[in-house]
Amino acid sequence: MREQIEDFIGRGNGPKRNEGGIPAWLDLPDPKGFRPKRKYRTIWISDIHLGTRGCNAAMLVDFLRAHECETLYLVGDIVDGWRLRKGWYWPDAHNEVVRRILKMAHRGTRVIFIAGNHDEMLRDYAGLSFGGVELALEHVHTTVDGRRLLVTHGDAFDGVVLYHKWLAFLGDQAYSMLLRANIVFNAVRRRLHMPYWSLSAYMKKKVKNAVQFIGSYEEAVATEATSRGFDGVVCGHIHCAEIREFGGITYYNDGDWVESCTALAEDFTGHMALIDWVKETGGHTVKDEPAEDQAERDGPATTSEAAPEAVS
Repeated sequence: MREQIEDFIGRGNGPKRNEGGIPAWLDLPDPKGFRPKRKYRTIWISDIHLGTRGCNAAMLVDFLRAHECETLYLVGDIVDGWRLRKGWYWPDAHNEVVRRILKMAHRGTRVIFIAGNHDEMLRDYAGLSFGGVELALEHVHTTVDGRRLLVTHGDAFDGVVLYHKWLAFLGDQAYSMLLRANIVFNAVRRRLHMPYWSLSAYMKKKVKNAVQFIGSYEEAVATEATSRGFDGVVCGHIHCAEIREFGGITYYNDGDWVESCTALAEDFTGHMALIDWVKETGGHTVKDEPAEDQAERDGPATTSEAAPEAVS
């Protein structure tokens, strides 16, 4: 864990660092790929759950390589501290996500990290900046057309997490079982040369209680935004990408990178839209585009090997 934290904040004592202590790979130029980057004013992503087997890290790296933005919001549950407490799992693909985000921050993208419930250990550091990444509990975003949006992870509006934390952990166990089934299911699909498809997302949409919970959650978040005088709210937490109107409030959920692989983006006119990366790529990442490059992969002094994940 220490090595990953040192890489994340851009410090540490390993080799291949510049005079200022900055990892040398941050200054390496990107290789010229055949795919032009799409540019947005703002991008929101959340619920990556680094440190779990369910994280679609390769697909997220592919997404980040394909996009540029002035501001990147990490809307909570980026690192899954709940899972890492039980057993260490951190393959190099998860390092690649961290490196890509740090590189964006190093090159001028404002990166704002809203701590969620799975990475709640970072909430004590709200107000600080590490490696160009600003930590916050929530944030107010103003769109090009002047709308004020509350940006929050959203767990504060989840009654199960807020009032019955033990039940949330129990639900996390059941959900983890479904995600493990999703991993096996997609491993079989890859062997059959079929694209990624989320079994867990499909099951969640078919369960009546889950659908009712999602509707109640969205309404609760929108009501809070209304009471605080905002024009809209951006959140994550429930792994369900959505844009909905509640009276004069617009509710935005950027989804996740465990099941749906979605993001929310604002263009330079203020228009907001969801990006479904599975749909756009057909469930495949770009294999033949030059890697972020091999020197970058070898840059940090230490990377962790994949280790068995202890789950109960």
